[in-house]
Amino acid sequence: MHPTTTSNLRDLFLLDPNIHFLNHGSFGACPSPVFETYQDWQRRLERQPVKFLGRELNQLNLQARMDLASYLNASADELVYIPNATHGVNVISRSLKFGPGDEILTTDHEYGACDYTWEFNCKKTGAAYVHHPISLPVRSAEEILEGFWQGVTPRTRVIYLSHISSPTALRFPVEAVCTRARQAGILTLVDGAHAPGQIPLDLTVIGADFYTGNCHKWMLSPKGAGFLYVREAVQELVEPLVVSWGYHATAETTTGSPFLDCFGWSGTQDPAAYLSVPAAIQFMQDHNWDRVSHQCHALLRSALQRISEMIGIEPMYPLDSDLYYQMGIAPLPSQTDIITLQKRLYDECRVEVPLINWNGQKFVRISVQGYNTPDDLEALIDGLNKLL
Repeated sequence: MHPTTTSNLRDLFLLDPNIHFLNHGSFGACPSPVFETYQDWQRRLERQPVKFLGRELNQLNLQARMDLASYLNASADELVYIPNATHGVNVISRSLKFGPGDEILTTDHEYGACDYTWEFNCKKTGAAYVHHPISLPVRSAEEILEGFWQGVTPRTRVIYLSHISSPTALRFPVEAVCTRARQAGILTLVDGAHAPGQIPLDLTVIGADFYTGNCHKWMLSPKGAGFLYVREAVQELVEPLVVSWGYHATAETTTGSPFLDCFGWSGTQDPAAYLSVPAAIQFMQDHNWDRVSHQCHALLRSALQRISEMIGIEPMYPLDSDLYYQMGIAPLPSQTDIITLQKRLYDECRVEVPLINWNGQKFVRISVQGYNTPDDLEALIDGLNKLL
């Protein structure tokens, strides 16, 4: 068998071959073999819906959770499948009880939809949602940790933190934050929308009280598969967004866990996406994904360095560090009209890539996945050189 390379992986994805797709971070992309598994589950559901949903799904769900738990080094009894990470943030934000004077501490690098979730619930409870600034460029994980911890006060009840930030692609030292928070009696929720599949993930080592992630992004599963991890000791704090039959599970239907019962069934839905997660994990194993990810990181590192040199602005993090991996940002001139530039990159250069305006700084956020080749990065760099 030939070693897996980015060039021979490209044919295994359904992406338009005429587009230089450098935006895996937004919605992901599912390989053809995994997508076929997804469709097989949908066909099986439609052949006999009553048997599938009524008599088989519990066991199928358990097996899919066990496979995911093994991949994440967690207990299957602490994991449930949900549609996406934003759903998970909503579950925790709405479950925890706050009042006036309480604070939820976060950074200014968080995903907008999840910021809105916390703002919505804090408005209802009177709690304060506090964004502690972490300026760019950064030098080290230690610098991030110490800077962030300055935002902790006696009123801090929860720390909400991205594992890998959506707007800046910065990897936060969540393990160290969770350790300090546990010692201080502060609950922690980590938003892992971009982490599973992009970096090695060990939920036991991270030590968060709550961790939510996407499987449909860097883990390559179909859209509609995410997960919520809740440490057993704090499961009684968590309530489902939708109350259904699991609230009064019978002897025949119960899993033995109120947490699993309440989240395992929320009404009729298509479970095919999360039942396909084991196939996505197998796809990565079959194609030596550690090696593929390393190749992607090397391509990204080179591109970030070349763009920074071309623009004349230093990188936003040390390029030899682990503060980014398969997704990273490169600076753009402050006067750049990013709306026009993004449109021209797509229309004239066939490059799909997001341009970010974050705290007055402008970036191109580049995702490099297994289907990308050096030609994709060259198209972006050539386009920036021409259009800027």
